[in-house]
Amino acid sequence: MATTKFLVLSFLLSFLSASPAISASSSAVKSWCSQTPHPKPCEYFLTHNPKYNVSINGKPDFLRLSAQLALDRCMHAQSGLYHLGQNCRSGRERAAWADCVDLYEETIHALNKTVDPSTKCTATDVQTWLSTALTNLDTCIAGFADFGISDYYTNFPIMSNNVSLLLSNTLALNKGVSNNSSSSVNGYKEGFPRWVRPGDRKLLQSSNPRANVVVALDGSGNFRTVAAAVAAAGRRSGNGRYVIYVKAGTYRENVEIGKGVRNVMLLGDGIGRTIITGSRSVDGGSTTFKSATVAAVGDGFIARGITFRNTAGARNHQAVALRSGSDLSVFYQCSFEGYQDTLYVHSQRQFYRNCDIYGTVDFIFGNAAVVLQNCNIYPRDPPNRTNTITAQGRTDPNQNTGIIIHNSRVTAAPDLRPVQGSVRTYLGRPWKEYSRTVFMKTSLDSLINAAGWMPWSGSFALNTLYYAEYANTGPGSSTANRVNWRGYRVITSASVAAQFAPGRFIAANSWLPATNVPFTSGL
Repeated sequence: MATTKFLVLSFLLSFLSASPAISASSSAVKSWCSQTPHPKPCEYFLTHNPKYNVSINGKPDFLRLSAQLALDRCMHAQSGLYHLGQNCRSGRERAAWADCVDLYEETIHALNKTVDPSTKCTATDVQTWLSTALTNLDTCIAGFADFGISDYYTNFPIMSNNVSLLLSNTLALNKGVSNNSSSSVNGYKEGFPRWVRPGDRKLLQSSNPRANVVVALDGSGNFRTVAAAVAAAGRRSGNGRYVIYVKAGTYRENVEIGKGVRNVMLLGDGIGRTIITGSRSVDGGSTTFKSATVAAVGDGFIARGITFRNTAGARNHQAVALRSGSDLSVFYQCSFEGYQDTLYVHSQRQFYRNCDIYGTVDFIFGNAAVVLQNCNIYPRDPPNRTNTITAQGRTDPNQNTGIIIHNSRVTAAPDLRPVQGSVRTYLGRPWKEYSRTVFMKTSLDSLINAAGWMPWSGSFALNTLYYAEYANTGPGSSTANRVNWRGYRVITSASVAAQFAPGRFIAANSWLPATNVPFTSGL
């Protein structure tokens, strides 16, 4: 992609030369923009377009204007992105570019919800969608970094950086009114069907009419592949709960539940019985984002009794078993099996209950607001003799995101047990500057290194991260010799810890009851 740098700079110059004259409201705009973390782009774009020459009668007006500005600039950057795609030469360049196309579309979708006056939402919903929008832009750039494509990686941010700064401004403005009291959970009028009782071993029979469709390898259902059943869900009219029963078997396929396919539920016959497996990896030519065996983006996704697996192996680096960017998604009695980057909790609000997660390097990672409750976390035997359980990706201090491990258990996987004394296993490391991870009331076995946490690179993020432990148990839970980073803390107050419990952190009481999945709201 030798011409990329020239095209990006030409695009920017054409944009700047086409900017209209400064509007008459520049002094008022400057006063408002001074209240944001990044006043310069705020001032520039609001005073260089007559569209924004409107009265600002208070913070709510300015917040709406800020969100609209971020949306407009995102759409502008998207048009430049399409032009850049024409010059991708290699398959890897095009793969990273294709991720960006999808991610910008999803970002515009999220921002449209925040500015649409007909959208019923709370400030917490808006903060979630803004957080997701910023995460999407970061993920776009990460795809080029996966392949070491330096010219694209160093120049594309010039185009997208202003959008990121404007999103950061809007996050800061909205945080002042953010709350966790309720949520606009229109998709949860129908949650986990009450006819699927928690104690059921066999969820359905193939003749059971209560599932919308049945997937079976032997041809006894409506479809032989999960992807075909998901495609059928996308063609249905309406957005009501759509139940796909996946009978026992090993389904070798990659599945994506797109943003337009809402309220899909995958029901399997249990962990290790219904298996969806793939083998995409970064070393195999996929971006981390697209390496997922199953990706859920449509809101309100629920899975139960499924094993999600990536078999690329420990030496093929990033290889995702499941990626979720589905808002208000739930995973119950599922397992996630891989090595590096097994479970990609990419964005939005997510809840995992009674699940098993296996991996080696950064195997629970991403920038969702996510709680894993009553789960088993199994570090495996790694090639480089080091395991890191989490790598949380918060890039802005006002994103309402983080990885919360609650009332769970961390213990060695069977392949690690014989050699765990020679392997260093850490609770996590800071992937991004404001990385936030909390382990609370969780059993930590002796495999956890005494330091607890591992640096990413030198002193990066050690002062700005938020890593915490509260009331953990087990031989690996002692905090006596933990790291002494400024961003690390041992929580001793139940009231402080409670802000990371599901009821507060993901507003669980407003949407999880409708799913009929068991959960503990508080500590």
